[in-house]
Amino acid sequence: MPTLKIDDREVTVPQGTKVIEAAQRLGIVIPRFCFHPALGSVGACRVCAVAFKEGPVKGIQMSCMVDAQDGMVVSTTDAEAVDFRRHVIEFLMLNHPHDCPVCDEGGHCLLQDLTVAGGHGMRRYLGRKRTHRNQSLGPLVQHEMNRCIQCYRCVRFYQEFSGYRDLGVMGIGSRVYFGRVASGTLESPFAGNLIDICPTGVFTDKPSRFFGRRWDFQRQPSVCLHCSLGCNLTASARYRQVVRHEARFHPAVNGHFICDRGRFGYAYASAPDRPRRAMAVGKPAAVSEIMDAAGDALQRVAEASGPESVAVMVSPRCSLETLAMAKAVAREKGWAGPVVATTQRQMLNIRTAVGRLTPDLAVSLAELADADEVLVVGADPLNEAPMLAMTLRQTTRRGGRVTVIDPRGIRLPFDFDHLAIHPVSLGKTLRALVQEIRESGSASMDEPLAALARRLNGSPRPVVVCGTEITLPDDIASAADLAEALRPTHKSVGLFFTLDGANAFAAALIGDAVLSMETLAGRISDGTLKALILVEADSRVFTDRPEMAAALNRLEQVVVMDYLASPLNSVARHFIPTQTVYEYGGRWINQEGRLQSAMPVMTGGEPLSMTGGGDHPPRVFGPTIPGDDPMVAWRALTQLAGDDPATATSEARLRAALADFHPAVPSSLSDGRIDLTTASGAIEPTEALTADAQSRLEAGIALLLVADTFGTEPLSSGTPALDELAVASAGRMHPETLTELGLVAGGRVTLAVNGGSLDVPIDADPAMAPGVLVIPRQHGLDWQLAGETRLIIDRSAIATEPQHETT
Repeated sequence: MPTLKIDDREVTVPQGTKVIEAAQRLGIVIPRFCFHPALGSVGACRVCAVAFKEGPVKGIQMSCMVDAQDGMVVSTTDAEAVDFRRHVIEFLMLNHPHDCPVCDEGGHCLLQDLTVAGGHGMRRYLGRKRTHRNQSLGPLVQHEMNRCIQCYRCVRFYQEFSGYRDLGVMGIGSRVYFGRVASGTLESPFAGNLIDICPTGVFTDKPSRFFGRRWDFQRQPSVCLHCSLGCNLTASARYRQVVRHEARFHPAVNGHFICDRGRFGYAYASAPDRPRRAMAVGKPAAVSEIMDAAGDALQRVAEASGPESVAVMVSPRCSLETLAMAKAVAREKGWAGPVVATTQRQMLNIRTAVGRLTPDLAVSLAELADADEVLVVGADPLNEAPMLAMTLRQTTRRGGRVTVIDPRGIRLPFDFDHLAIHPVSLGKTLRALVQEIRESGSASMDEPLAALARRLNGSPRPVVVCGTEITLPDDIASAADLAEALRPTHKSVGLFFTLDGANAFAAALIGDAVLSMETLAGRISDGTLKALILVEADSRVFTDRPEMAAALNRLEQVVVMDYLASPLNSVARHFIPTQTVYEYGGRWINQEGRLQSAMPVMTGGEPLSMTGGGDHPPRVFGPTIPGDDPMVAWRALTQLAGDDPATATSEARLRAALADFHPAVPSSLSDGRIDLTTASGAIEPTEALTADAQSRLEAGIALLLVADTFGTEPLSSGTPALDELAVASAGRMHPETLTELGLVAGGRVTLAVNGGSLDVPIDADPAMAPGVLVIPRQHGLDWQLAGETRLIIDRSAIATEPQHETT
């Protein structure tokens, strides 16, 4: 490890560390525009010049381009180096429009900071400035090319790091232009990161444009809730309205970046249709009255039919505090639950995944990026967990290889091997790989699978990634078996699951393997369940919506707590609005078992933009804030249990509930990975495809209801900017299956299922497995009519309308 001196201070750094990074270890910040820790060095801006006094390098050099070496003596304050940097900044500002007063980057602009720090306060250039035309880049990113200083960060991130090619660099000399060949929406679902990495105001946040400066905002660290990865971000709010998300660095989770769904999917917190009033049978009432009435009604049901006639259901988007309180209250009152899943398969899947994840197998996203052989089974990274796709790209950039076994036509921003296998064969394929690895040459398999087994067996750092959306518990267990089979010959083997929901891991720790919304529907039908408490359980994710609606209408009492506008709110006898993560904060456990905290960023109540109708808010003085009914969900639960939430009793109850949540979760609740050894002690359920299902499959089609990057996730759907990017839902089949069924790509198909019909356009996808129909769960489509994911439907249930050829 080389040792060098920077400004008379000695530092020892790992081999390959750049001088600019070595200085940062000492707290010395050398100016930079083009250098970024995730993108590395390119030497484009020339503003990081320092003087090398002694050692193997001499003179004025760019500190981002020189590796630290033994014996170096570096000065960042040398007069010649300071003068060099001052002139570079002046040159960069020659063509700048000096429009800081109207630039959204003002207040957190690196160019502003370095211009002032470099002493360039007077403009000497009186000539004509170069100007560019700006482009329309879609609903997320605003383009102002005249502010560019040619640091190349944008194109290096967009093309090299994220893997998309529709934005690049054109021109030469002073006419260099960063943009698209023509105006148009950016294709990358990571395009919002251009806003963070641009050191000037070329790329700014379009949805929050002109809303305020950074110093105007309330800002707090938060956690993304739009998938199970738990990316870290900084949330900003103003006037009781969330206005911006920015990526927050976390070395083990998301690094420096986040996806666009996580960056822009916050509109639900300030949506005009967000329910903010407590309701009794559809009529507004004081929240205290609703709470008392709901508690009395539940008590009457429990006394008349027994406490087990009341059930409480939560969801994987609930905070750890809400899950813990639901468990504590249900146990104290004798209620059924808490139920944490809508289907039995979903519950079994997350329990199986959590039960098989151990400390020596669990890997973070950062560790996944360092793998050299990755097998992805039953997961669509770009649509289910976008930052997983970004991480896998870094795996390939570092020389690793990615293989995907999935029936869908997977699209990823890098080259990978895709084995399109029917969903019913996923478990069988994994078991064959396990046999081949344990008993080399004993399994009978095709050459692509045999080659995959050899690569996995010969890899020093293999990782198995498994999804839980279209898989069965048996598939998940087989994926874990494969990782276990690789352990005897490898020192570093990884297992990585994607789960359905931000807090699905925590939900699995308390969820009952035999309880789901499906089983509750059966209890409602036979009369054993009389009342149901639904806590942030959005009906849009319920499968078989007609059956659920009929079941809920048969209940004596339905109490709903939520912050989303949902059909459930209208069927509730008592509705209690709840607070979001921005108003209360909370804790979440991501898919690798990492406990993370989010801080509250604003107070509750309607945004001023709503109370003022776009003008100045009403000048009315009062003790309350308009729309301040929403309660913290766990406090509402304690009040249903008989506590006064205004007293310290509820806080003590929360501390006790968290301490008793699960032995794997430390009572200190400090951020970090929980005890996976204890968590993996959960029961490992298995579920195999029955012979009857196998025979039906031979004469049927496997229907997969899947996620899209935009338009299917409950929280981000309804965000205007993201809804513009959502692709209209269409079914997809392999061309051979279309021909066999007499369908034509570009036509429409009607599915007769569950007593109803589902009509969708149909497209051909040659990258898919035959015998499979894939339909994205777009919220504009009544996909719930089709029932459970991975449903096997009869071919006779597929009807066609008059077909037409695609032109």
